[in-house]
Amino acid sequence: MNNYKNKIMAINRLFYYFLLTHLVIWTLIPTLTNYNLPLDTIEALAWGSNLDWGFNKHPPLSAFIVEVFYQLFGPQDWAYYLLSQLFVITAFYYVFKLSKEILNTEKHALLSVLILEGIFFYNFTTPEFNVNVCELPFWAMAGYYGYKCLKDNLTKDYFFLGFVAALGFLSKYLFIYLLLGIKIFYIFFIKKNKFRISYIIPGIVFLIILSPHLFWLVENNYITITYGLKRTGEVKSYLDHIILPFSFLVKQIGILIPFFLLLFSLSKTLKTNLSFKDQNFLYLLSISILPIFLIFLTSMIMGAKIRTMWMTPFYLYIGTLVIYIYRNNIFLNKIKTFNYIFIFLFLLSPTLYGYISITKNNKRTDYKGKIISENIQKKWEEKNNKSISYVTGNEWIGGNISYHLKSRPRWVNKIPSNDKMCFDKKYQIVQVSISEFCIGSDD
Repeated sequence: MNNYKNKIMAINRLFYYFLLTHLVIWTLIPTLTNYNLPLDTIEALAWGSNLDWGFNKHPPLSAFIVEVFYQLFGPQDWAYYLLSQLFVITAFYYVFKLSKEILNTEKHALLSVLILEGIFFYNFTTPEFNVNVCELPFWAMAGYYGYKCLKDNLTKDYFFLGFVAALGFLSKYLFIYLLLGIKIFYIFFIKKNKFRISYIIPGIVFLIILSPHLFWLVENNYITITYGLKRTGEVKSYLDHIILPFSFLVKQIGILIPFFLLLFSLSKTLKTNLSFKDQNFLYLLSISILPIFLIFLTSMIMGAKIRTMWMTPFYLYIGTLVIYIYRNNIFLNKIKTFNYIFIFLFLLSPTLYGYISITKNNKRTDYKGKIISENIQKKWEEKNNKSISYVTGNEWIGGNISYHLKSRPRWVNKIPSNDKMCFDKKYQIVQVSISEFCIGSDD
């Protein structure tokens, strides 16, 4: 018995070492090799400087979170790389928790997380904190609490499910695809079991938390939904209903090639004994494959282009699913090949990221935001003795200026006062009518 407990403790320690290593590497690499924060992070910081219940592109949570970190750490780039990795490893933690519940073994649960390192959404793209990364922990939590509600029927789990579902939706509307997957499974489950009044708790909590954003959405003519629809592109021909979804499918297969290499290194056969009466199997399908199928179906019906990065959270539980399917074919005493491939991919991804960051000098992360802001600050102080309280311009230019200026001015769409100074693309003082951005004071 003691030997068994020691093995479990050793696996848990290994899991936490993995989380810590991932956190440290993916915080340090971009901190040391990037000159400027990425586009989406700067954009969120711009919105965060002037918080509202929504913005022209996205719901408010990603902006709120980066603003909390700004208040804690200020304009320290490493803090926002750390923030991204905290979200990633929190997602890994809940994937591990649900995997232990379903797989009933720590070794298989660990593999279901480690295999995710074969998907570049969980390493190479993570330094850029954006709405896709913001979804990750809430996606993983919703999958976990959705399962716990049905297994244990505890009020607290229903509450947490509604809470994390709302936060996920406030990160990005595509979170609805996971909620639909869980909802479909619940309907299936209820048909085979008794209805419980506690099933309505998540929906009530979800709507209460979401209500301020919904009011904002109505008042702002559904601007974020309109933006999302525009991002899918216009339907140019009927062939878009076929070409775009199957193009999406091919891209997903390409993305998953390293993942499947890791899987095949664990299992030498594809034979399985699946049963659609197995509720664990059906639940994993509902939170991993069903959301992907629904977004594929959306592309077919609407002729919509699904952008690759939108799929960031969709694969969090695919590792748990495939390990569950092939668990009887995995021989844990013969996983050397898996270890070699895992270590190779684990080190390759940050190496490539650092190499690209250092050798290529035309990226957003090479932007001289700090230097530009210092020059703007000097020009302002030559003509004014007031602090800068706002900046206009697009989210990239205005967001960088807002982030780096010492007074942390709020980013706004319109010039709110006459006490202002405007600049052209070369950041020379110009008239308002041809300006790229303006700074000013409300005092």
